[in-house]
Amino acid sequence: MNICLNNKIFSIISDIVERKQQPCFVIGGYVRDCILGRKSEDIDIVVLGSGIELAKEVAGKIGHKVPVSIFKNFGTAMLRYGNYEIEFVGARKESYRKDSRKPLVEDGTLEDDQRRRDFTINALAISLNKQTYGKLIDPFGGLEDIKLKLIRTPLDPDVTYADDPLRMLRAIRFATQLQFSIEENSLKSIIRNKERIHIVSYERVTDELNKIILSAQPSVGFRLLDKTGLLDIILPEIAAMKGIEEIEGKGHKDNFYHSLKVLDNLAAKSDHLWLRWAALLHDIGKPATKKYTEEHGWTFHGHDYVGSKMIPRLFRRMKLPMAEPMRYVQKLVLLHLRPIVLAQDEVTDSAIRRLLFEAGDDIDDLMTLCESDITSRNDEKVRRYLNNFKLVREKLIEIEEKDRIRNFQPPIDGDFIMRTFNLNPCREVGVIKNTIKDAILDGVISNNFDEAYEFMLKKAAEMGLKPIDNKGKFQPDKKR
Repeated sequence: MNICLNNKIFSIISDIVERKQQPCFVIGGYVRDCILGRKSEDIDIVVLGSGIELAKEVAGKIGHKVPVSIFKNFGTAMLRYGNYEIEFVGARKESYRKDSRKPLVEDGTLEDDQRRRDFTINALAISLNKQTYGKLIDPFGGLEDIKLKLIRTPLDPDVTYADDPLRMLRAIRFATQLQFSIEENSLKSIIRNKERIHIVSYERVTDELNKIILSAQPSVGFRLLDKTGLLDIILPEIAAMKGIEEIEGKGHKDNFYHSLKVLDNLAAKSDHLWLRWAALLHDIGKPATKKYTEEHGWTFHGHDYVGSKMIPRLFRRMKLPMAEPMRYVQKLVLLHLRPIVLAQDEVTDSAIRRLLFEAGDDIDDLMTLCESDITSRNDEKVRRYLNNFKLVREKLIEIEEKDRIRNFQPPIDGDFIMRTFNLNPCREVGVIKNTIKDAILDGVISNNFDEAYEFMLKKAAEMGLKPIDNKGKFQPDKKR
């Protein structure tokens, strides 16, 4: 395993622990990823003794005033070396209380430390001591599990998952990221212990979900979440989309599996986390809006609006960012049908202007989402839709270059209207302002002050309003 130790930092650590006669090992994810040929910049060092003291000595040896972050409560220390983040900890063993995933920790041996690891593939260790330098220590068959592409716990899975229920999500996350399978007993244990996930904070749950969503094929993780019953607990809004209902021989598609397909389609095009969340959530309004009529069959009218209203509560519960990310996802869920309608019908300049105005700088992401939403098994239908989307994209570019509508502000605002007609804030001001905006978006007038001003006077006259004509009491500045 010397190939895994070709970084200079390992020889520095080896020299120090040799002098101190301390057994020391690199362990966990770095070893796993090295064997798998994956890049890893996180290195975990376990030493029989004080990890904090070893970190300080390593930092002193490196020089250049390398700062050491010390976490006394956990007995760990961390430092950066180039692109690597290295954590030092003393070997330990752990025990858990039933109502908490925070362990009681005491000093232990290397095997104690390996036994407390979540999976066999994360319990692999390589010696950094001179006499055994590069030797792989694998008491639980982690190397064989890597060859078999298997996620398996080093101990009884019921013990491993009951001790720290977050490990259930980590099993699914690793299976998704590495394209491994979860060993049968470990999978059944997740099903048995799924209710234990309630003691895990939403912050930790969401961190694992984000990693699943950012994987190459996120649907793998969500199918496992569904199979184990964790999905119903963690994301009931997604679980509610499962199933097909049939009346009079007419059924609708399974919106859960459709959403997973959309998510996978989008994952092949973008690694934008919040765009992937939008793909996962774009149809969450469908269960609440599902309706069957003899005339139209199954409909989901208004599911875009209903779904967008569900986003804030979901984000708040999941401890996801409530500022820009939430508003971004909410906007895309609300607008996700708009480009699809344009791709079905004749594309008018007016419709394009309105889409540009409402989507703003997120128009490209919205188009990517909508293109990913084409999941028909009819290849000809898919080709037709994609060709139509191509025309919509071309029209978006054309209208944007001509009219500069994206994120535009009408050349006349409410304050100007009030001063022109000597009005206080009132309904009439809003009507005139919106009428000007609609006239620009519909192409009735151009997006400039002169045309907007003349249009405002005409609309105001229809409403019985007259501008101030009191000899210069108000002179509109037409250069604004």
